Amino acid sequence: MKRLALLSILILCATTTTATATTATIMTANASEVRRPTEYVVSTTPGDTLEGIAVTRGGMMYVTSVGTGAVYRGSTHSSRLGLFLPAGSDGRTSATGVHVDRWGRVLIAGASTSKLFLYDARGRLLDVQQATEGSFLNDFTIAGDAVYVTDSTHNQIWRAPLSRYGLGKLEPWITRDQIQPTPYYLNGIVTDGKVLLVGEQGQNVTYRIDLQTKQVSVLDVPNGVLSGDGYLLEGRRLYAVYNAGGGKYVTRLAILNRDLTAATLLADSSPGAAGATPTTIARDRDRLLWVNSQLDVAPGTPPYTVTVVPGLH
Repeated sequence: MKRLALLSILILCATTTTATATTATIMTANASEVRRPTEYVVSTTPGDTLEGIAVTRGGMMYVTSVGTGAVYRGSTHSSRLGLFLPAGSDGRTSATGVHVDRWGRVLIAGASTSKLFLYDARGRLLDVQQATEGSFLNDFTIAGDAVYVTDSTHNQIWRAPLSRYGLGKLEPWITRDQIQPTPYYLNGIVTDGKVLLVGEQGQNVTYRIDLQTKQVSVLDVPNGVLSGDGYLLEGRRLYAVYNAGGGKYVTRLAILNRDLTAATLLADSSPGAAGATPTTIARDRDRLLWVNSQLDVAPGTPPYTVTVVPGLH
């Protein structure tokens, strides 16, 4: 009986210890989530106007500067980012779109440099491709074995092959004369692997472009307007950072139909802060982050920040 009683006590202690450890793990995980900042200081350098953002599944954030070409990097659990690529390095005097590919490399659209850059995770330049001089390479998306880049000057889309070995030649994929209505400022771009959805801020529409046939149509949005700067596509949910006029910027959410030919607007976020001029957007697990570019009051006033999109996730 004494042996049985002792065994029972040991089992009870072990169970209690396991339960306590499990509870502690859950509490630690929850505390970790709570500790994620709602505002990130990216840069305090005057003129370092921000533009693009990418967040990996592991919580690594990359933010670009259209003002200087600097690129910053940091964890979503830390309120300050550090310098990843110095301003002007490798001839990158301006930077907009940024993405991390499936090999962990960092691609950066060089804006007015007319270049697309490829770096490894340590910040070493692996490849660079040049578009026509005077092109403004704004944003891009990766579909299969290629990168598709919007050119906001010539209002066309460039394409470059992408493989584990690097970038192929950057060439025009679809030109302005092939797009109707005629675009005046192509910007955000996303893909589901079959079609491109491209934001056009001059006509205030979103184009749908078939990757196989290059057929162009306008996304049908019967209950409002859908266009914008930064786009995020998650299944059939499309988010767009939208200029609602009068200095008011929101993230607009729409649900797409099966073939991505039509969208229904569902909700807008709360507006960004006055003068913040949010541009691009990224997912950080259960929330959305956007870049406060201050482009409406460029070069703006430091600190330059990234914040949580209010009222939408």
